[in-house]
Amino acid sequence: MTARVVLPGGTLGILGGGQLGRMMALAARTLGYQVQALDPDSTCPARSVVDRCLTASFSDTSAAEDLARSCDVVTLEIEKVSLATLNAVARHTPMRPGADVLSVVQHRGRQKAWLAKGGFPLGPWREANSEAELSSAISAMGGKCFIKSSEGGYDGRGQYEVKGASEAAVAWKELGERSVVVEAALDLKAELSVLVARGPDGQLAVYPPAFNHHEDRILAWSLLPGPLPEAVLSQASQVARDITSGLKVEGLLVVEMFLLGDGSLLVNEVAPRPHNSFHSTEVACLTSQFEQAVRAVCNLPLGSVEVVRPAAIVNLLGDLWLNEGGPRFEQVLAMPGVRLHLYGKRDARKGRKMGHLSAVGSTPEDALTRVQAAARLLGM
Repeated sequence: MTARVVLPGGTLGILGGGQLGRMMALAARTLGYQVQALDPDSTCPARSVVDRCLTASFSDTSAAEDLARSCDVVTLEIEKVSLATLNAVARHTPMRPGADVLSVVQHRGRQKAWLAKGGFPLGPWREANSEAELSSAISAMGGKCFIKSSEGGYDGRGQYEVKGASEAAVAWKELGERSVVVEAALDLKAELSVLVARGPDGQLAVYPPAFNHHEDRILAWSLLPGPLPEAVLSQASQVARDITSGLKVEGLLVVEMFLLGDGSLLVNEVAPRPHNSFHSTEVACLTSQFEQAVRAVCNLPLGSVEVVRPAAIVNLLGDLWLNEGGPRFEQVLAMPGVRLHLYGKRDARKGRKMGHLSAVGSTPEDALTRVQAAARLLGM
């Protein structure tokens, strides 16, 4: 059966009211939609830009049904939503992406197993459900590994780096003594990501891969398009396309990948939502990732992913606000080609993403030089 088109003037629901939900809501408003959201935080960033915001847990099925009854379609901006909540929404209105996608993505072990079964390239990994299994897995993979909680965690949280099996007990305790995924440390040449939009009818739009740089496991800056060999760009795009089609995602899917020193490309993780590494699409592309998300879940024609000018972003963390006087944004706003994007978060904390800077340039490298110069003016 052909999925119904939700035309502008309809109501979009968003599970999650963080910065991604806020930016998606703003894009939806530009297209003429009404927007409602659900988030556990009564002061979430999206609250000031939506028509209604329900304060409720992501496991509150009654609140989710309340949201669903007044929306023409519901999407999400965060993976930490219970499957019961997603199914509750789906009883009343389309939930895109749905519980079938999230059941795979939410658990790193299931996600890795699904990718492996599909023949997608992965680095060495094992799942561990006890301290003994963790110690064995670390030894089997040569000692130096990254241990990640099977569920939850973001921006480096829920991860622990070890150099040998002797650290298994500490890692097991630090990560809550629950299921983990063990990944062998790799010789990385680059980190990249690919954003794919897929509509309910199966139409796809694939953005050029972004080139990413992390510090303390938090994205520090990103370039679009990524200055990488054409063969790598082509392979990365095809892998992301195949994963998105295989999962039958309705909405967005970002596939994070590693380029190794020997030239091989491996999948790291996937995320079925807008992604930090594609914030630059707001200034680089004909269609931002946030507008594309709205188009995809509303079953509208997908927008052009053409990069009309290279761009780069630098994340602004709460550390800046902890300095005396806070950041002096007027200095960076005086720089040609630089824009400021703040998320409306009330409380600044060390390591918390409060916003980002973007810049355009004649090349991705030129854009990065410009946005990094702006960041330095803020004391970064």
